[in-house]
Amino acid sequence: MSDTAVADTRRLNSKPQDLTDAYGPPSNFLEIDIFNPQTVGVGRARFTTYEVRMRTNLPIFKLKESCVRRRYSDFEWLKNELERDSKIVVPPLPGKALKRQLPFRGDEGIFEESFIEERRQGLEQFINKIAGHPLAQNERCLHMFLQEEAIDRNYVPGKKQLNFSLEAGRQRLTKIFEYSSYTQGKSKSSHSKDGLATL
Repeated sequence: MSDTAVADTRRLNSKPQDLTDAYGPPSNFLEIDIFNPQTVGVGRARFTTYEVRMRTNLPIFKLKESCVRRRYSDFEWLKNELERDSKIVVPPLPGKALKRQLPFRGDEGIFEESFIEERRQGLEQFINKIAGHPLAQNERCLHMFLQEEAIDRNYVPGKKQLNFSLEAGRQRLTKIFEYSSYTQGKSKSSHSKDGLATL
């Protein structure tokens, strides 16, 4: 066995971890909490909304903290949009509890505190599973759901991208090629008419 093979299999020397590193914020995180359910309206127009709070440092999200209010039908909308446009398996939502919506029940039905809490937990599991999926993080509908006060149901579906335009990319490549030519002593590099250095 050669010396280079032995050197490649040795452990990397890492710096010892101190308390700040051990208990500091993680390098990448995404936290979503569903809390503070509120029932509004009367009669058939009665429904429950939930606060959806998100904290993250992932660069794909434009806001690092957001808090919006959503109802069950908004979660259904998100699930339908993801099933239609993405290539991920979307987990199920907590059930609609149709039996609890029957008239003349002796209880509050879907507005009982125990049911609302059970649904809140199910919605929190649902949104965390979806938002934790790297492919779902690129979907516009997820960003709208988590970060915009109102959901635009007429939005154009698509992928969310980091702020990087085609023109900015072309300009960046041009600078890289020019710098490369300069450092290699090739001051006579030819340029095509669109400004990119030819290789």
